[in-house]
Amino acid sequence: MIKKNKLGLAVATVLMMSSAAMVPAFAAGPAKGRIIDRTQASDSVGASRLIVKFKSAGSVDGKLTTVRQAAARVGLRQSAAAGAKAAVPLAASHVRKLALGGDAIKLSRNLSASEASALVAALRADASVEYAQVDRMMRPVEDFSAPAAMTSALAAASGRVTPQFVPNDPYFSVYQWHYDDPTGGINTPAAWDLSTGAGTVVAVLDTGILPNHPDLASGTHILQGYDFITDAFVSRRATDDRVPGALDQGDWNPVAGECYAGSPVQDSSWHGTHTAGTVGELTNNGSGGSGVAYNAQVLPVRVLGRCGGYTSDIADAIAWASGAPIAGVPNNANPAEVINLSLGGGGACEAYEQAAINTAVANGSLVVISAGNQNANSSGYSPGNCQNVVTVGATRITGGRASYSNYGANVDIAGPGGGGGQDTGNDGWDGYVFSTGWDGATTPGSGAGVFIYTGMAGTSMSAPHVTAVAALVQSALIANDKDPLTPAALETLLKTTARPFPVTIPANTPIGTGIVDAKAALDKALEEPCDPATEVCGPVATPLVNKVNVTGLAGAAGSEKLYSFEATAGSVLSFMTLGGSGNVSLYVSFEEEPSATSYDYKSTRPGNSETVRINAPQTQAGTYYVKLVGVAAYSGVTLVARQ
Repeated sequence: MIKKNKLGLAVATVLMMSSAAMVPAFAAGPAKGRIIDRTQASDSVGASRLIVKFKSAGSVDGKLTTVRQAAARVGLRQSAAAGAKAAVPLAASHVRKLALGGDAIKLSRNLSASEASALVAALRADASVEYAQVDRMMRPVEDFSAPAAMTSALAAASGRVTPQFVPNDPYFSVYQWHYDDPTGGINTPAAWDLSTGAGTVVAVLDTGILPNHPDLASGTHILQGYDFITDAFVSRRATDDRVPGALDQGDWNPVAGECYAGSPVQDSSWHGTHTAGTVGELTNNGSGGSGVAYNAQVLPVRVLGRCGGYTSDIADAIAWASGAPIAGVPNNANPAEVINLSLGGGGACEAYEQAAINTAVANGSLVVISAGNQNANSSGYSPGNCQNVVTVGATRITGGRASYSNYGANVDIAGPGGGGGQDTGNDGWDGYVFSTGWDGATTPGSGAGVFIYTGMAGTSMSAPHVTAVAALVQSALIANDKDPLTPAALETLLKTTARPFPVTIPANTPIGTGIVDAKAALDKALEEPCDPATEVCGPVATPLVNKVNVTGLAGAAGSEKLYSFEATAGSVLSFMTLGGSGNVSLYVSFEEEPSATSYDYKSTRPGNSETVRINAPQTQAGTYYVKLVGVAAYSGVTLVARQ
């Protein structure tokens, strides 16, 4: 039967059904969304496992002795309880040799944050140790799940520009504002005329997936994937072994405090099924909603379970998803063009996770990571603060920063994450991001749930939008007999083609260069290079129109945007910036691209009020190039050329 449920629109009553009638089913009366922030305490929960890399190969017993001796030096014992016998030393056991170097080591008890910090410091000071770190538990990054009790009849479809292709999925035009809304969306329908993701693989590293959801299950669309969790408590499987498949076994917590002090009782999130749906939900099949790169193959990799997932497992999964060999696991026959991680935890980017990311990037995989949902500087949350990644902040249906979204100089770009109930629109779903789900509270096979379509909000939701657009770009290049972009070039493309924020983003909470724009990214990727034999070539720049303001400009510190203006001789020419917040500088050159060290004219006053004035005798007929540089993060700035 079709039933009402607490999270969304019901699809089917039994998990393994492959099809069902799909009709809206809302409970009566509106209700607020609930907070499900599983990352908030992850930087203060101590440790039960370590990652230690030694400078030279040695026996397992020797490595464990080094760990035990370091624990003894800082006074760690088997029990931290008051009055316990102090003579019993802390024990350690070997979990496994890590694929990228080092060893995972399990401690005989959970250490407090201060104890873990002391032990890691002692190991780092040991001459035989190359590096040591806590094998941290990362958790799904999600803030709000939408309640089913949303009965508003508001429609968010007004003002849309009809693209050439509009899918026939019934929920697309009503609920999925994040794809085509001109203010908050990513311009997906226009992009579908150019690419649907065919020929690419997108790895989704998350809680696993429910592969038989009717709007995901179709032949080889969902690849088998792998379960990388090496702790039976976390995985809810019978053993610690890694196994084929990535079935979400549920991440519910039946006991308060079982993950860390104060951790709540909560139902399973089915987080990976929601993020995978944004990437690759089946589209134009007359049912449900749509996915951004719906013809890409989705490679689910399970790295999160009960209480989260260990850094060592996540790092190995990153490398494996990119095609790197991992001991004990069959090689991945379908290396991913893009890897999505909607997960994180507090703390610095550590050596082992950075090594995994570097491996993936070297293998040609772009790594996209959620910035986090703590309304804090993302520099304090890993792995979004690692190098060689695309870190994604979250916007609302208004195009403004979602109040929960982390921010900072290392956030590269933004995507729709939803307002978490702050907005109104999409026919009563109030700005939540709409995708595939399941409403069971515990296990997928419990028989107590149904497939649904549901709304969630968070940077977990924003990252898959960017991930899927990256897949669209690589797919289009391959289809047009062009080489796919390197991860660095693809990141630059996404950032430089991002749509300016439609509302001012405060300079002290920057979330990247703009909102990811699928159509603009594809247009730039497929742009034919200038042929000097047949045309006048110059730098790629956005044209300015005389006396027409370019508004809402935003960028991070160090960002650059290039514009061009066709001038006539004999008239005063001025370039001006004004308004907004932050600090920008203006550099201008005739017939060549300027820089901060090479230019014909400049204006570098503090703030955003910059003017370059070229008097009539000096003005030449031809192209002037104007470079806007972010001295600090800026937003809401206006640029205009006047002659």
